[in-house]
Amino acid sequence: MAEKYKRWYDHDPLLVEVMDLLRNFKDDLRDQAEIFLIKIENQVGKDAIESFYEKVKPANGNRWYDYDPVLSRAVELLRIVPQDIQRKASENFLKSLKDQGISVDIIKNSVEE
Repeated sequence: MAEKYKRWYDHDPLLVEVMDLLRNFKDDLRDQAEIFLIKIENQVGKDAIESFYEKVKPANGNRWYDYDPVLSRAVELLRIVPQDIQRKASENFLKSLKDQGISVDIIKNSVEE
């Protein structure tokens, strides 16, 4: 019997970490979401992304990421891809933060304080 999760990303602790970072530091990490979208657009095309997003975006937008169009698109894309791609995207996101000299541990510690 499959486990039930409250949120779509709870199945993977790495994905939970990325979503928590995005939620708590959405303004600081928005650039990373834009880079993610640009990479996806380069692979599938901007029109395909826009068309997809129009089909999946919620009507009322009650989620924390619905208030920012960049984060909303990035999270919705992440939500619908297969779990192995979610994990790879999460790893790439954390690696890109590290490559830019942003310590995830510092970010986590400031959330806990």
